[in-house]
Amino acid sequence: MGQVPVVAAAPPVSPREVFRRFWPYTRGGRRWLVPVVLLSLTAPAVDAAELWLFKILVDDVLVTRELRPFLWIAPAFLGLVVCSGVLGFADEVTSTWVGERFLLALRCDVFRHVQGLSLGFFERRRLGDVLSRVTGDVDAVETFLLSGVADALYYVIRLAVFLGLLCYLRWDLTLVSLAVVPLFWGCARHFSRLIKDASRERRQRTGSLSAIAEESLGNVVLVQAYNRQGWEAHRFERESVGRFRATMTAARIRAVYAPVVEFVEVAGGLAVLGLGTWELARGRLTLGGLLVFLALIGKLYGPVHGLSGLGTTFYAASASAERIIELLDQRPQVAEAPHARRIRRARGAVEFDGVWFGYPGAAAPALSDVSFRVAPGETLALVGASGAGKSTVAKLQLRFYDPDRGAVRLDGTDLRELCLTDVRDSVAVLLQETLVFHGTVRENIAYGRPSATEAEIVAAARAADAHEFVERLPEGYDTLVGQRGRTLSGGQCQRLAIARAMIRDAPVLLLDEPTAGLDIRSGRRIMEPLRRLMAGRTTVVISHNLLTVRDATRIVVLDHGRVVEDGAPADLLGREGPYARLHRLHAGAVLS
Repeated sequence: MGQVPVVAAAPPVSPREVFRRFWPYTRGGRRWLVPVVLLSLTAPAVDAAELWLFKILVDDVLVTRELRPFLWIAPAFLGLVVCSGVLGFADEVTSTWVGERFLLALRCDVFRHVQGLSLGFFERRRLGDVLSRVTGDVDAVETFLLSGVADALYYVIRLAVFLGLLCYLRWDLTLVSLAVVPLFWGCARHFSRLIKDASRERRQRTGSLSAIAEESLGNVVLVQAYNRQGWEAHRFERESVGRFRATMTAARIRAVYAPVVEFVEVAGGLAVLGLGTWELARGRLTLGGLLVFLALIGKLYGPVHGLSGLGTTFYAASASAERIIELLDQRPQVAEAPHARRIRRARGAVEFDGVWFGYPGAAAPALSDVSFRVAPGETLALVGASGAGKSTVAKLQLRFYDPDRGAVRLDGTDLRELCLTDVRDSVAVLLQETLVFHGTVRENIAYGRPSATEAEIVAAARAADAHEFVERLPEGYDTLVGQRGRTLSGGQCQRLAIARAMIRDAPVLLLDEPTAGLDIRSGRRIMEPLRRLMAGRTTVVISHNLLTVRDATRIVVLDHGRVVEDGAPADLLGREGPYARLHRLHAGAVLS
């Protein structure tokens, strides 16, 4: 198959386990399975009646050249055709409704489950592969559990109806026609194993392809700036070739399987035709009986062929089911305690007490014995070089991770003892990467508090110095900002983010490099709305920019995950330590 896919394969799962895991999602649509079964019973009976009318037409009209029976055969045949059409419509609509209800429940549950996973999951996984599982793989599970089962039931019912009719006509010819059935099953059993391996590889390659496409197109500015379009195209082509080879392997297997089954089917039909012709010549079978028998043989082999081919369909869909099950088996690294405490509105006292934390697989801890306390309304600045552990502090404060040792507390209570939603409702965040959704300005501001009124949204925009530029936009607050806010400048996006934090009105504010990516002029312009945002709130500022930390009442300097300095800004400047050196380094840029 070529190079190893970017995305690892999911562990194999038995069909029984697949049914056990996904059958509960049929709840709510199960009562409609009864009409589906009834329709499956009725449709073959109508087909059989049409064939029986054809027998009467041949024997009583064509052979005898008697026209009178045709006068009732024709309207009866038309009536059966109309009945078949109505039943087909009802079956299609009902089965589609049941299947889509199942997909709706499963897809929403999978997405909800993924949303609840911890940040560490998304830092380890390729986003494109996760998207592929939530979309394409979910559809395949429906094939495995409902469409495939419904088809199997339909084939079994047709098989029973046509087999009964064949036995009624001539049991001896029926036995001859059934002699080839074991060959159908043998072929299906052999080819199904091959199809399963090829399908598993194909789904894995599809996930890798989605991962590369999402990553490359999501960073298209970087790709074009560094002229890496050719390299990205090569990566995409490599995975596409892998998927192409897996698809071609499956296609070759199916292409061999189809003529082999057709050969078996024709051989059985010829055997019946030979014996039937001999019976016709001896006067033991009418022409109409022979023609109808041959038509019924085709109707019989269709369900046999379909049942044997369902094995390949099930095996192909099971590869997708394995990928969904692996996703659903993922558990959040951060779990809420069974009897977590609820809090109304926190005062905002934040404390790190002897915190040790290391990322999974990392050689060294990101934080080592970190301790500090921020009183309500106080502003603490975390300063240090890249990789010092500042952003890790923010992740622990939001409880994206739990410390390996020590405790992070809010108002004196360990975050692990509090309701997770309450912990995060107590914090407003302004991240280093300004996150803006594809939506209107109003929707982006109200994302901080969906229940906010129009007046509150406008007030938050005014406080963030965003109202003036929003009013100048083509549709004001109803203007679409584009994906990731690409129709706005960096400073405008940041002011929208400040307005979003304003409207959240949380007691704790977390600023992670709020002026990163902005020029000095834009950075200075957002300082006033930032001060309004920080007023009266417990604020933790993570920044290299002294503009954003000079209002801090306390400075904590981190180095390789350890606290190396802690104190008031004036005291630290007098110690001639790491903070004083950093201050001298940036003073020129700040004052220029």
